[in-house]
Amino acid sequence: MKNTRLNGYGNILAALFIFIATGVPVASAQKKAKNVILLIGDGMGPQQYAMVMNYARLAPQSKIKKLNLERLLSKGEMGLMLTYAKDAIVVDSAASATQLSLGLVSGSEMIGLDYKGNSHKTILEKARDAGKATGLVSDTRLTHATPAAFAAHQPHRSWENEIAADMLKANVDIMLSAGLRNFIPSSVNELNSPAYAKYKAIIPKHIPLGSKRKDKRDLLEEAKKSGYSLAFDRQTLLTTKSTKILGLFDSAEMPNGIAEFQSESNPNRPHPTLNEMARVAIDKLSQDKDGFFLMIEAGQIDWAAHANDAGTMLHQLLQFDKTIGYVLDWAEKDGDTLVVLTADHETGSFGFSYSSHNVPEPQKIDGDGFKNAKFSPNYNFGPIQLLDKLYNQKKSYTQVVREFEALGNNYQTPEKFMKMVNEVSDFAISLDDAKQVLAPLNGKYYVHDFKDFYVYEENHRENRLARVLARQQNIVWGTGTHTATPVAVTAFGPKHLSSQFKGIHHSSEVGAMLQSAMGL
Repeated sequence: MKNTRLNGYGNILAALFIFIATGVPVASAQKKAKNVILLIGDGMGPQQYAMVMNYARLAPQSKIKKLNLERLLSKGEMGLMLTYAKDAIVVDSAASATQLSLGLVSGSEMIGLDYKGNSHKTILEKARDAGKATGLVSDTRLTHATPAAFAAHQPHRSWENEIAADMLKANVDIMLSAGLRNFIPSSVNELNSPAYAKYKAIIPKHIPLGSKRKDKRDLLEEAKKSGYSLAFDRQTLLTTKSTKILGLFDSAEMPNGIAEFQSESNPNRPHPTLNEMARVAIDKLSQDKDGFFLMIEAGQIDWAAHANDAGTMLHQLLQFDKTIGYVLDWAEKDGDTLVVLTADHETGSFGFSYSSHNVPEPQKIDGDGFKNAKFSPNYNFGPIQLLDKLYNQKKSYTQVVREFEALGNNYQTPEKFMKMVNEVSDFAISLDDAKQVLAPLNGKYYVHDFKDFYVYEENHRENRLARVLARQQNIVWGTGTHTATPVAVTAFGPKHLSSQFKGIHHSSEVGAMLQSAMGL
């Protein structure tokens, strides 16, 4: 039997020692967060913050006057985070997310490894081993770099089949995203195979049925044997009673922000929103009396920025803001949860800029002392109506380009492309603009100037379209990849935990602080 009296004296002496040595009350020195929710806006640098804040505050038709993002920033403690990986100025999502998950410096494109290639337990795995529930939510796909870095260990982010197996082995309680193609056997691609017939019968029609695996390993069967309930559509996710869920709601990616916004009022839609996935995850994980760790990624902010698609990026930010609001509301009521919002890096070197294009005509000034005077601006500083026009975009550039390229060759004309763009954008392109976007150069469609910084060939037509529209939008893009811009890190929760995130930190230091906050 324990000597409770001696144990009590020991606690008192320990508390007195901590207070004398540090000046910190024992409750603050010992108390760790029961729950940690890490929100990652992939590609969301200060420029992206400014975009969505300007929309909320300035757009004449905006119905959003106070962002949840701003509410979190005003309630929490904010610092700056440097993102570089080992021996590199600019980071990719794999290394940056790994640095957040391990609290150690990693190498470019590595998953769950330090820069020497050594595997270490992530914050999620440590939380699991400590008896806490764990979860991963993303609007990209489960095996993409950011979620993968919290539950897998591979030398390169492109090894998504191996990452899928690692993530299943990690025994994460809740995993919600797209990415079915890496979890089903290669034999699904054979139309006469038993595997094809099996999954054709159970996979909803909104998900293209195909596998990226090179083997016949069936990770979904393995998941079921490990106790997972499987979900492939919104209704199943929202109605399941299980607290161990593998939700794969599409083959390669979730709907983009514009598509999600347009469909979210439809109760029969097959895809859950990021906000709905986050709600389910928190509801299930919070049933664990020992607490939980949850990472939620808004990953398509980054994808829109890679495509230099400002309208889609705005919608991605606004959709993410809904999730931020729910998480903040929940954490405020709970009182024992640390919420940390950050980004892995900035993407696109995005910004609004004043220009010499379409300079406004002289305007009358009727203020005191300036009766009937005229002000002649030297530049176009960007009228606030541009924000509404960006919001009014009806399809992403990527969707427009995909639909155009799906047409027969005889129908892929500049006239058709011009029509397709102008039907979905308040910024019209001309026939000459369409020809410029579509004309190959040496068989390629890369951006002619700065082409070394536009490395993703699948985005090149989108990037060209962005350049054509840039003058009308008062927008500049510096790159089709990432930048080394420091990103914000904001923490909300118990003061003695959130305050440590103030100041300037490297992402590996932020990762270490997250682990410390949970006592891991």
